[in-house]
Amino acid sequence: MTERLPVPAEESSETASTPSVWWATERTGGQPITTSTPDGTSGRTTTVVVVHEVDKRGLADLRSPRDDLVRERGPEPASGSAERFGLAHGPFHAWVRTLVVAPSDPAAPDGRLSRVVETIEYRAAVGIWRPLFALPLRHAVRTRKVPWWAPPDRLDARASRVLSLLACIQVVDGYLGTVITQTITFASDEFHRSDTAQGVTLAVVRLGIVVALAVVALADRSGRRRLLMAAAVLAVATTALGALSPGLWFLGGTQLVARGLTMGMGILIGVFAAEELPRGSRAYGVSLLALCAALGAGMAVWVLPVADLDPRGWRVVYLVPLVAIPGLVAIGRRLPESRRFTANAPAGADGGRPSGALRRIEGRRLLLLAASAFLLLVFAAPASQFQNDFLKDHRGYTAAGITLFTLLTTTPAGIGIFMAGRLADTRGRRGVGAVGLLGGTAFIVVGYHTAGLAMWTTNVMGAVLGSLTVALGVYGPELFSTRHRARANGLIVTLGVAGSATGLLVVGMLADRFGSYGPAFSVVAVGPVLAAVLVLGWFPETARVELEALNPGDADLDDVSAGGATPDGS
Repeated sequence: MTERLPVPAEESSETASTPSVWWATERTGGQPITTSTPDGTSGRTTTVVVVHEVDKRGLADLRSPRDDLVRERGPEPASGSAERFGLAHGPFHAWVRTLVVAPSDPAAPDGRLSRVVETIEYRAAVGIWRPLFALPLRHAVRTRKVPWWAPPDRLDARASRVLSLLACIQVVDGYLGTVITQTITFASDEFHRSDTAQGVTLAVVRLGIVVALAVVALADRSGRRRLLMAAAVLAVATTALGALSPGLWFLGGTQLVARGLTMGMGILIGVFAAEELPRGSRAYGVSLLALCAALGAGMAVWVLPVADLDPRGWRVVYLVPLVAIPGLVAIGRRLPESRRFTANAPAGADGGRPSGALRRIEGRRLLLLAASAFLLLVFAAPASQFQNDFLKDHRGYTAAGITLFTLLTTTPAGIGIFMAGRLADTRGRRGVGAVGLLGGTAFIVVGYHTAGLAMWTTNVMGAVLGSLTVALGVYGPELFSTRHRARANGLIVTLGVAGSATGLLVVGMLADRFGSYGPAFSVVAVGPVLAAVLVLGWFPETARVELEALNPGDADLDDVSAGGATPDGS
């Protein structure tokens, strides 16, 4: 197949004298496919025209409603001899497929074939991510196959739109969540503070979980949307105050509040996604959001080289998020309230199971997940937070060198994050998560004992395998009822923060004592190993199970089908 890309938008069929053309081979010999670019005014509607030459069986397939990336309804009569198919379910705001069959010519050499002109007009529900999906969607629309990147369970328009909006917020959340990690070593140099002071500051910042708990408690009473958007705007503003820091104490104080708001954002994003996505795509959604968080964190790394220009240059990193405020305001106007929160508002029914029994079930689940979070973050938090200090002071890297190392060693983790979500939805969460815990920990520990090529290689492997723990991230939103979901996840994060603070203090003190980070990480590596034991031995398997089945006290959603697919709610 060979293709010629569409003309640019400013030269589209609205203004250009000739339309863009995609050439494809639908059979031997090939036929030209004329395709308009997205509508020049709205930039949303795309038209794909495919010319087929098919036998009777191929014609019957074309006349059957599609059930791949989209499920169609129809056919319905159209003008003349045309047949039209509409949207029944899929990640589109609009979808119309029209077939026009030209009579075959018995005298022609291939007269047994029919010439069919298939016209597909669609508008994908992916928001500002439309340019990223433009080419993959065109290919999927033409081939009538479910693409490899699609979720295991098809999304409807509402779920797709909500996920795309949450992804935008998650990028901001990812940036805000990493600024202190990326800059504290440079701030400490300006303020002449030690590794122990860094560890204490990072541990104190974790006390912002109190702010996060307040945010999520209000979200269980007042709704997800309002609290999420308020936390996002306030987190950006508070982070910007860090640029004015006269000392490490002020930076730590502003980050205590900002990180608390950021943690609240992260919790609500995960809860919101779980409440909107179909049962077979919840882990997939979490993995996409994790990739967006990584993108945001990467943006902070892109800005970090300014720290090499001036001892105070690290402060710029704290000002950059201000440019996101107009976008957050626009997202807040478009993001709907969670369907499951609306169905389970505080005045709703209690469900059939006694509240005492529900509390005991959720109490056991809370203890299990909180203990696992503590054990994991005893290792993971210091492994992330002290990496820049390790590279700068123990391996002699500059800010630019740290940026290059971080980008090249963590970017491949995107593969693991994506695969973790898909495998967790199709194969189960426990096995994938355990591999990530054990494999990622082993390679990261080795990375802190080595230098040169070995350090780069082990960090890449540790990042890829460690990213598989994303499969465990969906448990928190899944195992608690809607009216307790945000608060329960806040408590889990609280225990995780306690693990982070413990790990930061232990690793900071041991690194000062031994003069090296390697032995310190060998000690705290016991945490993820014990977490893997809990995951394999006691975690339930929740893949492809509806939230209402996992939490019997929740009200059933009338629009959730047995197959986990919901009708368009746009």
